[in-house]
Amino acid sequence: MNSEIENRPLADILRPTSLGEYIGQSHLVGPGKPIRTLIESKQAFSMIFWGPPGVGKTTLARIIAKETGREYFELSAVSANKQDIKDIIDQTYRQKTLGQSYAAPIVFLDEIHRFNKAQQDFLLPYVESGRIILIGATTENPSFEVISPLLSRSRVFVLQELTDQEMGEIVDRAVTMLGLKSKQKMKKDAREWLVQLANGDARQALTMIGNAFQLYENLDLESLKNTLQSKHLRFDKKGEEHYNTISAFIKSMRASNTDAALYYLARMVDAGEDPKFIARRMIVFSSEDIGLAVPTALVVANAVFEAVNKIGYPEAQINLAHGVAYLCNCKKDRSAYDAYFAALADVKTHGNLPIPLNLRNAPTKLMKKLDYGKGYEMYSKESLLPEQLKAKKYFVK
Repeated sequence: MNSEIENRPLADILRPTSLGEYIGQSHLVGPGKPIRTLIESKQAFSMIFWGPPGVGKTTLARIIAKETGREYFELSAVSANKQDIKDIIDQTYRQKTLGQSYAAPIVFLDEIHRFNKAQQDFLLPYVESGRIILIGATTENPSFEVISPLLSRSRVFVLQELTDQEMGEIVDRAVTMLGLKSKQKMKKDAREWLVQLANGDARQALTMIGNAFQLYENLDLESLKNTLQSKHLRFDKKGEEHYNTISAFIKSMRASNTDAALYYLARMVDAGEDPKFIARRMIVFSSEDIGLAVPTALVVANAVFEAVNKIGYPEAQINLAHGVAYLCNCKKDRSAYDAYFAALADVKTHGNLPIPLNLRNAPTKLMKKLDYGKGYEMYSKESLLPEQLKAKKYFVK
């Protein structure tokens, strides 16, 4: 067996080093597109890459640094701190003070959404002055996770899930690299199953291939499925385990089963799930499943999110546990949720039905003449729905 495969993850071995090798994101790296234009002009500016895992955010940052001839530093917001940033700035800026040629280094900050407000504020003057070129990567909406001043000084690029065709190209490249001379060595059923399972995440597909090859030296469907059951695969925030766990978590809270909910919470925390993702799901749950039974549940869920946002791990797990235990023990009432989606179904079925004249705004004489607003009663007991829906009753208590 190739010793390189034994010592390095396959995703790292196959990582592209140029745009010619890069697969996917044609809307950014295709001819005339912004990232390609930036690279061809040897320019660089601060930017945020927003997209799901395994679609090439880190790889693209490395290619930009290489092609623009800048020093490159790679940090993860999970473990990095202010001092790490300061050390990079001091190290590189020293060149300028010594009279050497100086170009602002590229600092790639993975999971930038994990940096709290104070840490992001610390970055701001260095980005603003051009001392560093910041490339942040995030799976979360940067509008919510990156402070406005930093966001306004960066350009946001949205990276998309890889298509099945693109995933197929990556799988074929891996198979060839492993010494299997043609993709016939991976049967069609195994290839299609892997592409579907990966769901646009190249890293997950390559991890599966690497592990199956190490364990079984075979890439048939059975070997791949056996690998999925092994512990060689870590919890993946985009993978099946992620969705299974969050589903079990929500269903346990819905059933008011506090023990089960805390157990699934612990699994997510231990696997490194973003605490703000968990807290967001709790906010949704408080309105969807508890609703009018305990209206303050939404207040508590929002307070948990704020606490998690301010504190971060490891202490944030305590806030999460507190909130989960509270939500589990609240009475449940889905009446508002059910009523809204019943109304939404009628909107989609009937379109924009005419609003009753007595409910319409009448800012002009002509509108008043047409009876807009005529007969409106502030506390009317009559149905205020459009004519075709007069008999409808969405909300039932």
